[in-house]
Amino acid sequence: MKKSVWMGASVMVLLGIAAGYGLATYQQPIASNQQAATVKTAEADKKPLFYRNPMNPNVTSPVPTKDSMGMDYIPVYADGGQGDDAPVGTVTIDGTVVQNMSVRTMAAQEQVLSKNIQTIGRVTYDEERVARLHPKYNGWVEKMFIDETGEHVHKNTMLLSIYSPELVATQEEYLLALKNAEQLKDSPFKDVRDGAENLLQSTEERLRFLDVPKHQIKKLRQQRKVMKGLHIHSPFKGIIMHIGVRDGQRITPNTELYMIADLSKVWVLVDIYEDDLPWVAVGDMAQMRVSGIPGKIFRGKVSYIYPYMEAKTRTIKVRLEFENPNIELKPDMFAKVTLQAGKKVKAVVVPEEAIVRTGVQEQVFVQRAAGKFEPRKVSLGVASEGKVQILDGLKAGELVVTSGQFLIDSESKLKEATAKMMEASSPNKQKDSAQGMDMSGMSDMQMGDMSMEGMQ
Repeated sequence: MKKSVWMGASVMVLLGIAAGYGLATYQQPIASNQQAATVKTAEADKKPLFYRNPMNPNVTSPVPTKDSMGMDYIPVYADGGQGDDAPVGTVTIDGTVVQNMSVRTMAAQEQVLSKNIQTIGRVTYDEERVARLHPKYNGWVEKMFIDETGEHVHKNTMLLSIYSPELVATQEEYLLALKNAEQLKDSPFKDVRDGAENLLQSTEERLRFLDVPKHQIKKLRQQRKVMKGLHIHSPFKGIIMHIGVRDGQRITPNTELYMIADLSKVWVLVDIYEDDLPWVAVGDMAQMRVSGIPGKIFRGKVSYIYPYMEAKTRTIKVRLEFENPNIELKPDMFAKVTLQAGKKVKAVVVPEEAIVRTGVQEQVFVQRAAGKFEPRKVSLGVASEGKVQILDGLKAGELVVTSGQFLIDSESKLKEATAKMMEASSPNKQKDSAQGMDMSGMSDMQMGDMSMEGMQ
């Protein structure tokens, strides 16, 4: 009894296994047929750019055809054979080839850019603190009180005494006007009194216009005696940079008597390149070091950007201002300057090496998928510390190629040029293309005959 039961159970198990196997065998061809149909439909949706001769890649056709040996032309797609909506010029590369080419990528990042500009500067005078003294009359130097360059002078320091016949005549006119005004001050006629006073004021004003100092005008009024030598005084505190006369020398309005400079504040002129100009603005801070004063850092600011470019050096001159209370900075000193640009830019940036400069427009290669690279035209902004701002054409997070992009670019240009050539062919020229195809077939036949002759 038990034996019959076990035999019945075994038969049922075997029948179940057979049924499962038969069902799997039946479903497998169905799945394979469905998959083949899907692939066939996908391939049918592909739109080839053109068809290429399998034996001679230089021979192409805009329509499907066969060569002289009956072989089908191979379809060529814009994406290198995948047939999706990738832009023209997209390159697909096998993973092994990508590794052998040392292709590296980096994500575009959104950062805040700033920049420090290193340059060389030259110390010079503050042009607003320089005085060049010239006389306003002819005469002779009677006596020099400051006769050495480099001397420190204060405001109103007496520099020299000048004898001038014109100054003597003006003093005499002033004394006569003064005497006349005193005699007529009690006149009963107002017009007479006013006329005498106006004459006195005009002669005194003439003395001031001739740079006669106030103390000598006061002395002339008190002593009523013409002075032979009139003084020239320093207009401000500074250093004598140049002396143009000596005792007894004849002078004219063209003669430069002294050049005086106030060096408590100096200018530093630096040259920056055109690429750095967008970073520099008036008010930016600057640090400076000079070899003659080791270990000390001078701090100043940008006061002016000159509105022209130096033709020979292709640079723009920028003026900096530095305080110099101890007169440590000397004119014509050379200095190392660091401009601390105050401008900060929040932008999408990529490494400079990712940019492919074609001469017409810059571009980058964006990784769309593993081994698939798309050429993308971009607009560039400012650059700083190896990073370039992307104004248009790229979003943060997209992967760009930073190494090996020039090999990819070569392949991309070839595909793009071929695609443009095929797009230029209009539908009404297909007949001519077919004729061209026949001629290419003849060329293949002739090439085959020549090969056969060579073998014989």
